[in-house]
Amino acid sequence: MAEESKTVNIQSRHEAEVQTSWRDLKLHTYIKILIVGIVFYWLFVYEINSLVSRWINDASWSHGFLIPIFSLYFINQRKKEILNLQNRPNYLGMVFIIIGFAVYIFNLAIPSLRIGYARPVIMIGVLGSVVLFLGGWRLIKYTWLPILFLVFALPLPNSIYETLTIPMRKWAASVAAILLDLVSGIEATVSGVIIDISYNGQPIKPSLDVADACSGMHILMTFVALGVAMAYLHYRPVWQRIILLVSTVPIAILCNIIRVTITGFIHVFIGPAYTQGFYHDMLGLAMLPLAFAMYGAIAWFMTNLFFKPEQIVREDVIIRKV
Repeated sequence: MAEESKTVNIQSRHEAEVQTSWRDLKLHTYIKILIVGIVFYWLFVYEINSLVSRWINDASWSHGFLIPIFSLYFINQRKKEILNLQNRPNYLGMVFIIIGFAVYIFNLAIPSLRIGYARPVIMIGVLGSVVLFLGGWRLIKYTWLPILFLVFALPLPNSIYETLTIPMRKWAASVAAILLDLVSGIEATVSGVIIDISYNGQPIKPSLDVADACSGMHILMTFVALGVAMAYLHYRPVWQRIILLVSTVPIAILCNIIRVTITGFIHVFIGPAYTQGFYHDMLGLAMLPLAFAMYGAIAWFMTNLFFKPEQIVREDVIIRKV
């Protein structure tokens, strides 16, 4: 009986030590996190401020504010595992921190080595190295995706951005012109990313320009990031997660084509003034629910494509003797 009571006491003490909330952390742990955060911000203040400024001033990257919030949400989803880890610092992380910060300094100091996109990428790499140094590979196991997810908040280099957006603008303009031509009285011709529209023989001026804002990159980057988030959060077989992730690209392109086509009809029947500014931005936001509906339809189809073993009802076989 004494041994059994001792075992029960050990188990109850172990259960009491299990942490389930961030409030269970000691004060000194919060102080350490605060100090590390201040030092990290001080080291990369230029990059952080530049990113925030870009998110504020460039509508194509305004979703950048959401990315760190999603990363924190991912971490919160695994809080029980993280809070109860026995962290073992890994000094390989310190080596990576030194190398990463040295490369960052050289990138800033030497003009011939300056690559704008590399600096924020290095910053994220150093953040991962800090986590490795403080918590070891066990902590990296639960935080690697939230850290890598921050890459979606980094604006692409202009050369890559233009290489991706120009074909998308041309596709959207070409398909929209074909759809506009199907309507009686409308004639639409495409020249690059410019759609010239006539209605009942009268040309409508100015021509419809599928500008950078209509390229679809905003919805593409936003939706791919959210697709990664949903594939991570929802338990599914790996092949289904891959399909859902890959489907975000054609869904985003299709929604952008729909957006440009609707803009064309507004241009004809309501007026060119309603295809710019506030109305243009609101139409872009309206595409996100449509994209989510398409994504949800694909997810629902794959969920119901196969019966789970527990869903299969076995009929009782009754054998009667004659």
